[in-house]
Amino acid sequence: MALRIEELAKTIDHTLLRPDATRTDIEQLCDEAAEHHFASVCIFPTWVPLAASLLKGKDSKVCTVLSFPFGADTTRTKVRAAENAVGIGADEVEFVINIGAMLSGNFRLVRDEVTSVVRAVRMKSVNVGKGLVLVKVIIEACYLDPKLLRLAARMIEDGGADFVKTSTGFGPMGATVPEVELLRDELSEDLGVKAAGGIVTAEDAETMINAGAARLGSSHAVDIMKEFSQEKEK
Repeated sequence: MALRIEELAKTIDHTLLRPDATRTDIEQLCDEAAEHHFASVCIFPTWVPLAASLLKGKDSKVCTVLSFPFGADTTRTKVRAAENAVGIGADEVEFVINIGAMLSGNFRLVRDEVTSVVRAVRMKSVNVGKGLVLVKVIIEACYLDPKLLRLAARMIEDGGADFVKTSTGFGPMGATVPEVELLRDELSEDLGVKAAGGIVTAEDAETMINAGAARLGSSHAVDIMKEFSQEKEK
């Protein structure tokens, strides 16, 4: 079945994670998200209150990133950051695993931090009266071989997260089809796969969706939608 433009929009997290982004840029991002009905805007925590106010009553969520892009913060720091993000209005939280620990074989640390962050988000969302706040765990797949990718996926699922995200977009490589397919095969249907990094065209987007991605992270979301719309009109 052919992908409809409304379905494509609801897979996209409209992303702006540049250090030089201004208030005007965030306002434009939110306007575009509301216009195109993107799944969310993905922004740094400092912009969450503004985005939450701009998107109130809209069908686009506010997603923020923590321990980004390196994942090298302590578990306690990640937990506090997650609690803060939910408290200031985030509907979705993404954080990077401790990549160094994963590569060093310290799997207990990685598993425990996933469990701790998910628990903190669930509790904080209840305390502030929000609905379910999604937790997406970024694994920076380009650093992991297939064996470690599978192990990371299992630990993240066991930890209660909602999504596994392939990449930050700041690593040596972005999402690849084999990584997305591997994660989709390894995870149960209850967990989603988010592909990010290098998704700049409508073809890129469709390729990742066909590989099994339920969400896409892209800073080229508006261009993707325009290109997709033009292709459908041919």
